[in-house]
Amino acid sequence: MICKNITDCVGNTPLVSLSRLFPREGVTVLAKMEMMNPGGSIKDRPAKYMLEAGIQAGTISSGSHIIESSSGNLAIALAMTCKLKGLPFTAVVDPKISPTNMKMLRLYGANIVSVTEKDQNDGYLLTRINTVKQLLLSIPNSVWINQYANPDNWRSHYHGEADEILRQTDRDIDYLVIGASTSGTLMGVSRRLRENFPAMKVIAVDIVGSVLFGGKPSPREIPGIGASRIPELLSPEEVDSVIYVDDYESALGCRELLEKEGILAGGSSGSSVSAIGKLLPDIPDGKCVLTLLPDRGERYLDLVYDQDWFDMVRQRHFDNTPPLQRKIA
Repeated sequence: MICKNITDCVGNTPLVSLSRLFPREGVTVLAKMEMMNPGGSIKDRPAKYMLEAGIQAGTISSGSHIIESSSGNLAIALAMTCKLKGLPFTAVVDPKISPTNMKMLRLYGANIVSVTEKDQNDGYLLTRINTVKQLLLSIPNSVWINQYANPDNWRSHYHGEADEILRQTDRDIDYLVIGASTSGTLMGVSRRLRENFPAMKVIAVDIVGSVLFGGKPSPREIPGIGASRIPELLSPEEVDSVIYVDDYESALGCRELLEKEGILAGGSSGSSVSAIGKLLPDIPDGKCVLTLLPDRGERYLDLVYDQDWFDMVRQRHFDNTPPLQRKIA
């Protein structure tokens, strides 16, 4: 099969067993390798889906200028996809953007607007969104993709990796463990899988310092998980429980995933790995746990895999009380 262009390669990522990392007999842990999308992350799916849905609906035209608030994977995915569609793209980023991501955005030809002022939640998200709104007034024919409220975000995962998972496995999924941020992945995958597995438990993974599920805002380092604002897409009533991890636990999960499975994954993958480790003792025999590994680890060489950074978050971890799992409903 010859693909027309690189975006036609989005999807059809493999499903692998994490049997070396989680060798407990009687419980299967599966991971969807979303890092193997062509742009390097799961965000290739919503970037392509939201743009094409907007074009089909007429809200995006050949003269549109696409804008989004993102310092990470979605910005890269949009930059890649917009380049192929001939659409100018502006990414609104903050100081936490990694040097690698900044270089990638520039290589893809993205316009970059950087914010420096923190919002009232000690993050940059609200400042970035306010900047997007200002740009919409000043840039002709500009369109905000709005990953936080755009239902095509969760639909991309509902019709994407969730459908693929159902084709790839012939067994029930008993526990779905997914990191939460914009909540598009969490909502889309859980809604589709619950149609087939109504008894499935949906476990959201959140980072300490995020406000998604009522947590107190505080400094956090790993991008791609958590938020300083509750997105419109999130429906907490659809989540059975939340497991909190911090930056150190997430980084440790990444390193264990690399050591045991040879998988060099990004920070939110480590968050889910750490959460599964906390959940596993309470899972009965004969059950299956599913998670997603959203992106590659190369973009985290200066964070998760840097020893000085690791020592810093390790010290912060042991200076505070370790977070516990908290029940929502």
